[in-house]
Amino acid sequence: MIRSASRIARSSVVALFLISSWHGSAGAGPVPYDLPQDTAKLRPGPGAEVAEANCLTCHSPDYIAMQPPKKGYAFWTAEVTKMIKVYGAPIEESDAKAIADYLAASY
Repeated sequence: MIRSASRIARSSVVALFLISSWHGSAGAGPVPYDLPQDTAKLRPGPGAEVAEANCLTCHSPDYIAMQPPKKGYAFWTAEVTKMIKVYGAPIEESDAKAIADYLAASY
């Protein structure tokens, strides 16, 4: 009999927890918030507009700026190719060359 009462008490606690959890989340909804203003910008130079149009759709200028400096054209060509082939970035071949040229000259 003591075991039975203990089971009933435990079951009641579990049921109460589940009901209160469900009730507490029933009114939950999205919480609005404001994003901070962008502070980073791509460095100016020929091709910056093409890089901005293609690269900044997925990540911020900080991502580009934190890459190792002065790596050159081969490095940036490989990075742009990786974005296209591995991550599926929809970048035209002519834009890919312009982006690599810009990044190699500016970063």
